[in-house]
Amino acid sequence: MASPNENAATPHDLLGGAPVFEAIAQRFYDLMEQDPAYAELRAMHAQNLDPMRRSLPRFLAGWAGGPRDWFEANPGKCMMSLHRHFPIDEVTAAQWAEAMTRAIADVAPEPPHVAQAMTDVLSRMARSMAR
Repeated sequence: MASPNENAATPHDLLGGAPVFEAIAQRFYDLMEQDPAYAELRAMHAQNLDPMRRSLPRFLAGWAGGPRDWFEANPGKCMMSLHRHFPIDEVTAAQWAEAMTRAIADVAPEPPHVAQAMTDVLSRMARSMAR
């Protein structure tokens, strides 16, 4: 049974805040750059991933109930609208979902049920972008 504090906290807070989302995003991009299993996904991105490495942790943190600075800096934007012009197919959507799943598992934030819920939602979101 969840404690009263756990019920009031956001996923961002429960998982450990900004450092955890930073670690997940960095691991995600490391996997994309280093593992040939994500070659098609990597090819869709700019040569320099630094802007994405700065942006994704802020998006994830705000999406999980943390600071909303990414959303304030990008009014009216969401992951779907930002990616609608990319040729996302089932292969690249699955690669994104797998790399994010691995990144979250490698960082292993606690509590595990919240990390798993985040994994599930992000995987569904990525797969829903396939056209």
